Amino acid sequence: MSRSGQPPDLKKYMDKQLQIKLNANRMVVGTLRGFDQFMNLVVDNTVEVIRGNSVVTVEALEPVGRMQ
Repeated sequence: MSRSGQPPDLKKYMDKQLQIKLNANRMVVGTLRGFDQFMNLVVDNTVEVIRGNSVVTVEALEPVGRMQ
């Protein structure tokens, strides 16, 4: 929200790659495809940046080759 209490005008950011900071020190990078009056966002081609100290497990969902 802006200081006026109104959500920001996100039209100018449509179809642009953005970095969006979230609470809990999280961040998402992707292309803005849509939004509503509540500032719910539709972000395409996202990449979530994860802090190392929040990682509990990592599981491969496809075969992984050996490291050399």
